[in-house]
Amino acid sequence: MDKLSVIKIGGALIEDKEALTVFLSDVAVHQGLKIIVHGGGKKATQWASKMNLPVKMHQGRRITDEDTLSLITAVYGGLVNKSITASLQALGVNSIGISGADGNAIQASKRPIEPIDFGFVGDVTQVNPLFFDQLLQLNQLPVCCAITHDGKGQLLNTNADTIAAEIAKAMSNKYDVRLYYCFELNGVLEDINQPESIIETITTDSYKQLLSDGVIADGMLPKLHNAFDALENGVTEIGIGSTKMIQKDCKYTSIRK
Repeated sequence: MDKLSVIKIGGALIEDKEALTVFLSDVAVHQGLKIIVHGGGKKATQWASKMNLPVKMHQGRRITDEDTLSLITAVYGGLVNKSITASLQALGVNSIGISGADGNAIQASKRPIEPIDFGFVGDVTQVNPLFFDQLLQLNQLPVCCAITHDGKGQLLNTNADTIAAEIAKAMSNKYDVRLYYCFELNGVLEDINQPESIIETITTDSYKQLLSDGVIADGMLPKLHNAFDALENGVTEIGIGSTKMIQKDCKYTSIRK
């Protein structure tokens, strides 16, 4: 099986031009086939402020009304997606920026309004592995933003961590898939105030204990939920940490059974 790396980038890294350039340079020399998935929530919040558009959140998740959907489609699928793609082209990596609607790449269903009405937020129902495979075989690096569609003409805001996991799972039938969650921290931390307190390995059993002890909370919860789900569905290896993780030249958190 050929190796495929699904690399999700998010958080403050998208806001930091220098850090983003270093990351993309590492991606350019990383061996094997690659797919990048990105969010852009912080930039969307900045643009919402410029446009006097209220930002509504619930437990770290964005409530997406019609105006907010228009904004994040422009920011995720336009500004962020095309900036990353252009930067990769400058590094000699032929890449193509897509949303879930392009090539019917990722379909989702609108989340039920109970118990919380998140608006135009989608939960992934289907990934099109043939489409991604065709792009990879054409030596294209797909750069996928966090916008999906419902197959009936409606775009939906979808969690980028979940998209990365679902793509990794869908591609694992043909490829030896590694899933990397790259962000501004060095990994899952024992103490959030100590950047070097990296938990280097988390297994199913230790995960339960970390949850019980309150070490894992907030935004790390959905990331780890997606990681273990991917691990149970064909993905070979999952890492959480800094962008240097994909070059294996730093400590990071490895998720294992």
